[in-house]
Amino acid sequence: MANKTNEESTSKKIDQLSSHYKDPKDKTLTTNQGLKVNDTNNSLKSGERGATLLEDFLLREKITSFDHERIPERIVHARGSAAHGYFELYKSIENYTKAGLFTDTKRKTPVFVRFSTVAGSKGSPDLARDVRGFAVKFYNEEGTWDLVGNNMPIFFIQDAMKFPDLIHSVKPEPHREIPQAASAHDTFYDFVSRATETLHNHIWVMSDRAIPRSYRMMEGFGIHTFRFINKEGKSHFVKFHWKPVLGVHSVTWDEAVKINGADSDFHRRDLWDAIEAGQYPEWEFGIQVVAEEDEHKFDFDLLDPTKLIPEEMVPVEIIGKMTLNRNPENFFAETEQVAFLPGHIVPGIDFTNDPLLQGRLFSYRDTQLSRLGSPNFHQIPINKPIVPTHNNQRDGHMQTEIPKGQTAYFPNSLTMGCPHLAKMADGAFTSYEERIDARKIRSRSESFSDHYSQPALFYRSLAPWEQEHVVDAYTFELGKCEHSYIKERMLWIINNIDTSLANKVAKGLGMEIPDSIEEPVNQAIGADAEVEKFQPIPKKEYLKSDKALSQAHTKFNSIATRKVAVLAGDGFSMSDFKPYKDILEKEGAMVKIIAPHGGTIKCDENMEHKVAAAIMTTESVLFDAVFVPGGKKSVDALLKNGKFSKFISEAFKHCKAIAVCNEAEDLLKNSYIKDYNDDKALFVNAKQPQEFVDAMAKHRNWDRMEKASSIPV
Repeated sequence: MANKTNEESTSKKIDQLSSHYKDPKDKTLTTNQGLKVNDTNNSLKSGERGATLLEDFLLREKITSFDHERIPERIVHARGSAAHGYFELYKSIENYTKAGLFTDTKRKTPVFVRFSTVAGSKGSPDLARDVRGFAVKFYNEEGTWDLVGNNMPIFFIQDAMKFPDLIHSVKPEPHREIPQAASAHDTFYDFVSRATETLHNHIWVMSDRAIPRSYRMMEGFGIHTFRFINKEGKSHFVKFHWKPVLGVHSVTWDEAVKINGADSDFHRRDLWDAIEAGQYPEWEFGIQVVAEEDEHKFDFDLLDPTKLIPEEMVPVEIIGKMTLNRNPENFFAETEQVAFLPGHIVPGIDFTNDPLLQGRLFSYRDTQLSRLGSPNFHQIPINKPIVPTHNNQRDGHMQTEIPKGQTAYFPNSLTMGCPHLAKMADGAFTSYEERIDARKIRSRSESFSDHYSQPALFYRSLAPWEQEHVVDAYTFELGKCEHSYIKERMLWIINNIDTSLANKVAKGLGMEIPDSIEEPVNQAIGADAEVEKFQPIPKKEYLKSDKALSQAHTKFNSIATRKVAVLAGDGFSMSDFKPYKDILEKEGAMVKIIAPHGGTIKCDENMEHKVAAAIMTTESVLFDAVFVPGGKKSVDALLKNGKFSKFISEAFKHCKAIAVCNEAEDLLKNSYIKDYNDDKALFVNAKQPQEFVDAMAKHRNWDRMEKASSIPV
């Protein structure tokens, strides 16, 4: 009877606990052990701008749970491509750092680089609108250094504590697992509109930077402010930059959507094919250096990972170049198993108290333990350093080495203390002796509260055509949201960035910008914190614009690796084709014949030419320019298939260079292109192929954008 009473009592308690979860309004945030939590936005620090503390069990529980959610696919950056290469130093910067790869100009440092999208699964398409990962593993003589960055110089959040929230919001909504590899949905914009620190990175994602033409044509950034330490022990703050030699170029959103359907491996294939063809991708490496005593001279906080240092204020000093010259031999063994950790550094490089960086130092190792199943992941060939390793760490899953000797501890006398401690004179790593004198606090600095100034600077710095693309992106993404109040909150926030931008987006949505919103915007605070203290401050204009933020000021001097579609059938004019082919290939472009069928076709001189693709198996969005040689027989064959006219119309709509010779003008007349006489990138019967090359080097003729917008393809 007593047992029955106890069972009923226990059952009643369970029912009471269960009922607590039936109404979401009654839920109180707790740890996995039921401990009530009043701040899940800030890690525990030694002072508001101090280092994150290892004792922060809330941070460790939250991130550990997040890191182990999925195996073996990466939780973020699952979709990736990689290549081997090397880094060469132009000049020594020993006045800033004692790191060997930055002081020894005779070195040729091996590297392995992995590019990736962030939000999508391993099987998602390459052209999702997303941040791109840009992670570089340097195999140094002093040990391995991993520079784990992105193609955007800032990040969405200021504190690692919020990283699980960010990724949970942008991942497919959990109740229906859609949409895949896309941010255009309610949960993401609900998060963004309540955590306004995200706005700077978010407007970059709404720009063309989120849909690069190629991995080879995008910048890379270390994101965080790091430290350089020189031989004298002096510290400088530093930000790292990768500048592509080919310039920074993107595709349009309309192209991205179609590329995902026509070739979902577009970026992966592009990187592989370029290296196989000997067109090795190159990036120059640059640094922005700030003296320690100048830390607080800016209108923003150097330790805030949502802020960049405008190049107009601190120019990027180019100090070296990276070249990728070898594809992986096995995708799984190398690209999938490579493990990047921000905590892998070498003497001369050290961390700052950036709270996002501090959390990443823990999270990345934890994630690799989950994905690769063992602390011995450093023994996998792609992760193995080029220098010998000696320590007392033993055993574990997948131990591939055979440690020898009687001792596995330090200190010892049985093996004469080996492995012995290294001396500073021998290159031992020593942490920078930063003074710490602060209260233990779960908060963040008020200097992190400017959420509008840099998004506004970014938008002001863009060319008109880039601004229009940002408007279109916001309109599309918010148009996919189902809850009106989320759209209204976003419009109010965008209006704080730029009124003209907000008005255009509101018009596209058929909505009005609200005069105010009821609740506090920024919820990146603890429940007991002073709400007003952490709300975004009004934007400042400490810089009118920064050219480096716009792709309109990138390099436009090369057509190397650009793909040119040559539309042709049997009987095409060899006298038209050869001059174009010769100069295009001389300049490094890839000439591909697109014909009514596969196999081969014959020109009017009865020579056979290999067809790269039949028209029904390809799309114009996979090419950078279009050339159509004359020849009545050839042109008549093209006119019989409407997709050739569509091919040209679409290339025109996307502002690409087009050249047609002689009879091929009939294809223009048969297309949706009605007004092309004054177009700077469309050439009819052009006898100077160099004009076509020069137009291609400009990437796009954006002056055509308004005229081309009416083309219905």
